[in-house]
Amino acid sequence: MLYDVIILGAGPAGLSAALYAGRACLKTLLIEKAMPGGQITLTNDIENYPGQLLEGESGFSLTERMGQQADKFGVERAYDEITAVDFTGEEKVLTGRSATYHPKPIGCENEENFTGRGISFCATCDGMFFRGMDVYVVGGGDSAVEEAIFLTRFARKVTIIHRRDQLRAVKTIQERAFANEKINFLWNTVVEKVDGDMALSEMTVRNTVTGEKTVIRASEEDGTFGLFGFVGFAPNTALFESKVDMERGYIVTDEDMHTSVPGVFAAGDLRVKSLRQVITAAADGAIAAMQCAKYIEEM
Repeated sequence: MLYDVIILGAGPAGLSAALYAGRACLKTLLIEKAMPGGQITLTNDIENYPGQLLEGESGFSLTERMGQQADKFGVERAYDEITAVDFTGEEKVLTGRSATYHPKPIGCENEENFTGRGISFCATCDGMFFRGMDVYVVGGGDSAVEEAIFLTRFARKVTIIHRRDQLRAVKTIQERAFANEKINFLWNTVVEKVDGDMALSEMTVRNTVTGEKTVIRASEEDGTFGLFGFVGFAPNTALFESKVDMERGYIVTDEDMHTSVPGVFAAGDLRVKSLRQVITAAADGAIAAMQCAKYIEEM
């Protein structure tokens, strides 16, 4: 079936683009390979989206409403993963299933052996499994600190492991973390190795200043601990390598979301930009949709 607009990924940028494209009466298809909402669904509290005054607003509830708005304007949805794209002709061809974001690995030895067995990248998904236990969070940005705060609902103690001597999260989030009695910090520290039998039970950390290594073991009573990675997100853009201009894995666009290929637009966190927040993703999506409509009119 032919569409005026095909949008890959149902995060804030994709949902915003779908809303604007549908409202412009363009035949629009929104493709998502997993749960709609993208990485913002991992955020438990949304406090910085303009006009959002609902108590306890989460990333999931916000994007769910955005999706309902898009549906209202006749946007079609497909759950699939795109495996190949062809941008060479005037008619763009997509084959297979969808491109989205995935968490960067923590980057330590044996990590792949303990993902799902002590190592997680989703506090809202797995936090409850570590009720009453010790939990460690790797990272110092907004996501890491917000997830650490969320994990204090379940964990006995939450320790943030950060490779620097100060957090990168915005000040308001930092203040909440420093005020939380359950949160501790391991500064200038990286995780080098994880180990255990059936589940994660020990990890080796290294001080980036002194080089000193320390082995952290789970208590005998617990037998395991949680290790959550929030060191940032790597754009899953391999699909577009050599198809459009890219920089360090991110897609290059102009301020109107045009890529180097006419008729192909990029919006949201996968493009080169200075700020990756839900509000900028939504703005990108709106701009991309309007530019797409203009492109179609001028063909």
